[in-house]
Amino acid sequence: MKRIVLTGGGTAGHVTPNMALMPKLIDEGYKISYIGSHNGMEKRLIADTGVPYYGISSGKLRRYFDIKNFSDPFRVVKGYFDAKKILKKLKPNVVFSKGGFVTVPVVMAAKHLHIPVIIHESDMTPGLANKLAIPSASKVCCNFPETVKLLPEGKAVLSGSPIREELFQGDKNEGLNFCKFTPDKPVLLVIGGSLGSVAINNAIRNNIDDLLEKFQVIHLCGKNNLDTSLEGHKGYVQFEYIKKELKNLFACADIVVSRAGANAICELLALRKPNILIPLGLEASRGDQILNAESFEKQGYSYVLQESDVTSKTLLHGVNEVYQKKDRYIEAMNQSELADPIQTIVGLANQLIKKK
Repeated sequence: MKRIVLTGGGTAGHVTPNMALMPKLIDEGYKISYIGSHNGMEKRLIADTGVPYYGISSGKLRRYFDIKNFSDPFRVVKGYFDAKKILKKLKPNVVFSKGGFVTVPVVMAAKHLHIPVIIHESDMTPGLANKLAIPSASKVCCNFPETVKLLPEGKAVLSGSPIREELFQGDKNEGLNFCKFTPDKPVLLVIGGSLGSVAINNAIRNNIDDLLEKFQVIHLCGKNNLDTSLEGHKGYVQFEYIKKELKNLFACADIVVSRAGANAICELLALRKPNILIPLGLEASRGDQILNAESFEKQGYSYVLQESDVTSKTLLHGVNEVYQKKDRYIEAMNQSELADPIQTIVGLANQLIKKK
């Protein structure tokens, strides 16, 4: 039996692609183990899969001043020895790292044990954790053509991001019934992230009457962001968060308004959903979402509206523009080279094992 260790943590975006890989890895005869932090969200998410989980010491890698910057390097060093001990016990044939600060000691320990490592970088420019880990990797998978040029020659693979198989199994009619919508009017799905976006939420709600003239609206507004004053509007539904029904909501959506996180936009690409991207601004991020969105706009997949430019008027214009040209966006997405990320990544793992 082939053995693989998956690692990634800190945010759901560093875990869910690993989970998307699991069914195919099992089909290919892999025994899967997972290494994450002792108390990170990855531990809770992986617990639901039944995959054996191993926790290591970890410290966050920060670009800004924080008193923990003095203690966390020692946690990272301890994490390296923790990871080395676990890898010696598990004896994996290959390690796959989705990123996040917990993965750095795992990747470095794997290199010193001569275990091949595949890294996946979601954003156009590598984050700090992956920058530290790339020298120890055999292959580096990425989502954007522009990223290939930033990676060491011979290591880069344009793969796309692994997408949960369940998202392709949505039922349009079930989505419409869940929202109490009719099939004769197009559906706009608005996704503002797990915490929601004030700018997006306000732009949608301040414009709801104009939007409802042409669309039925599903609004995923984030935790504690429901607006009870809008509950009487026919054709408008709002939820803090959706998990089980998300596949059906995607299936019934004609266009989508979304943040520009790498995993989110790769899902939109895979599902061929015309979209308006509103990336997080520089004041709230390192700018990776802005670069992600610009790449998708350049390739013809998305209409981009910067957060500083979001108003009820500009958002309504964007929604109408994308809906009118939706066939053009779908055709561009159909030309994408990112055909089967899961098969590409599992194929790389098989190649590295065979080569070794």
